[in-house]
Amino acid sequence: MSLSALADRIPDYAKDIKLNLSSILSEETLNPQQLYGTLLATALAARNPDVIAAASAECASRMTPEAQAAAKAAHAIMAMNNIYYKFTGMVTNPEYKGMQSRLRMNILANPGVEKKDFELWSLAVSAINGCKFCLDSHEARLLSDGMTKEQVQTAVRIAATIHAVATVLAGEEALQAGIRHAA
Repeated sequence: MSLSALADRIPDYAKDIKLNLSSILSEETLNPQQLYGTLLATALAARNPDVIAAASAECASRMTPEAQAAAKAAHAIMAMNNIYYKFTGMVTNPEYKGMQSRLRMNILANPGVEKKDFELWSLAVSAINGCKFCLDSHEARLLSDGMTKEQVQTAVRIAATIHAVATVLAGEEALQAGIRHAA
């Protein structure tokens, strides 16, 4: 399945989502590895099997296996870190912030791609997962590593679009299942 096939499944009420999805692959703010890695990492974070399959197919010939593994790792580590750091930031007891997380995060030391690419993918996944603390950390690191605010924004726009596609398609599937069940 491709992104264009996914776009064809988006209903008319979500035309803006369809248009945004169609424009992702022509994005020029990010280099190809950054673009496709953001696509793959955020598709995994959006948790829709069809979106994951389409993103994986788009990335298969455009990214090295190592870069694909790194994008998957960015998703995996942020799935853990976003929960943990949201917790430490949201609870009123300040002692948790000072405690060691005791979570293994070895991938951060050697992600297998340029660290700024991994940081970008981590930021995009953190946007989907809603972790303000991880977003602030990754955004600061990216800017200090020379990425522009436009590049950061592009990664988050991709995340927003991929998440919207996933939720629209899941919603449509649920509606269709309800219609079938009612009949």
